[in-house]
Amino acid sequence: MQPTVQTLLDRPELALGLLTPATALPADALASPVMWVHSSDLADPAQFLDEGQVLLTTGTQFDLDEARADAAGFARAYVQRLRDRGVAALGFGTEVIRDGTPATLVDACTELGLPLFEVPFRVPFIAIARLVADLLAEDAYAREAWALQAQRAISRAALRPDGLSATLAELSQRLGTWVGLIDATGNLDRESPAGGLPQPALGEVVGEARSMLRRGQRAGRSLLAGESVGEPQRVTLQTLGSGGALRGVLAIGDSPELDQAGREVVNSVIALAGLALEQNRNLDRARGHLRSGLLRSLLAGDLALARGVATEMWGPLPEGQVRVAVTDDPGHALDRLSELLELRVDERDGRLFFARDAHRVVLVLEVADSAIAEELATEFDLPVGISDAVELEQLQVAHEQALRALERARESGSAARVVAFDEISRQGVLAFLARTDARAVAVATLAPLVQHDAASGTTLVDTVRTWLENGGQFDATAQQLGVHRHTVRSRIALAERLLERDLSGFHARADLWAALLAVQ
Repeated sequence: MQPTVQTLLDRPELALGLLTPATALPADALASPVMWVHSSDLADPAQFLDEGQVLLTTGTQFDLDEARADAAGFARAYVQRLRDRGVAALGFGTEVIRDGTPATLVDACTELGLPLFEVPFRVPFIAIARLVADLLAEDAYAREAWALQAQRAISRAALRPDGLSATLAELSQRLGTWVGLIDATGNLDRESPAGGLPQPALGEVVGEARSMLRRGQRAGRSLLAGESVGEPQRVTLQTLGSGGALRGVLAIGDSPELDQAGREVVNSVIALAGLALEQNRNLDRARGHLRSGLLRSLLAGDLALARGVATEMWGPLPEGQVRVAVTDDPGHALDRLSELLELRVDERDGRLFFARDAHRVVLVLEVADSAIAEELATEFDLPVGISDAVELEQLQVAHEQALRALERARESGSAARVVAFDEISRQGVLAFLARTDARAVAVATLAPLVQHDAASGTTLVDTVRTWLENGGQFDATAQQLGVHRHTVRSRIALAERLLERDLSGFHARADLWAALLAVQ
């Protein structure tokens, strides 16, 4: 234990006598740690002192005539400077320069709350300094021994079957505080002790960890959580993994053991946790290759192989009708997306399958589980396409539908959008064909109408679209546009001349309608 002012007072060989009444001192004054002992008879030694030191003096700087008007003022200013510097206590050596301790000094120390003790003539100042040095050395050795013992215990814990959980539990026990691990998806993965950090402090810690993960840079910071409910607790957060590929965040509650030795123990845990998570990532990548192979088997119709391997690894594949969801590879966030999906697989006992396919990620979902597509779109800012519900044997058809829906989601202009295939199928085959490679042809087809409208201020394009929507009926079109039917007839006739085609036949109208769909 680090020496305190009370430690010095309790040593019988020093026979130090406290002159300031304990009841007049601040509550923690005698428990203040002593960092060193210094002796000086300067009138202003404060500039040569540091916080936590004990100052010893023989009183040369104090006037023997305490009756002088300025004696009390000098003593008070002297003590005030020591207090401002953070000095832990003042010791006065008697019978060297003068008998007893000046009453003005006792009064000033009592008033300002600085512990003052008397050092007998038989006790040299060096004895006090040597004792403090020995106690500090013992404390440093004890802390180093504690840190070594803790690191050994944590290393042994890391070798247990669930080494990461055992490591965090050991750290929590050694530091006497709550320890939590927030995984790469921003969720609390494990903690020790369970429930050791109540809400809303836990929510604040997890929220800050998610912000650190989104930034993707190695960082450490301290957070004062729970202030809103009057129960603030300082929590230290440290990212795990390399920049751009963070594996999680280690959170440690406030602890009296978190000094230099404690930080060394924490650093060893950070290294072990980072290693364990890196090993998990390598294992996840191996599982990812296996998943990609199983996806190819599913799309090829070899369900027996895929079912057998998936059941052994993660659990049975989704039963009954399923949907296929396809999204783009998120690049640097692929590991985080994979970890999120692995968690969702665990929550569903395997009734969710996903795999990487070239530059895309493919999911096989139960029909009622399509909400996960929205989660991916929102969390990773990705377009997602979803197929219709099909039997597992028709997975290849569903995969093709999801790819077409993904193309439409990309075209939507909003990166994080989910498009279901039935949104496309409701518009018919012609609308789908018009959205493939027909846009350039469509623009050229409609160019004569567009140019005429721009040059003459007409509305031929809108008139033709409305006319086709109304099945080529002039009266209905005129009524919708608010013009006479003869006006519509003349506009259509003009359009035919500009386009150089007869719009009375079905094929010409269908071709023109497809062009309008392609450019809208």
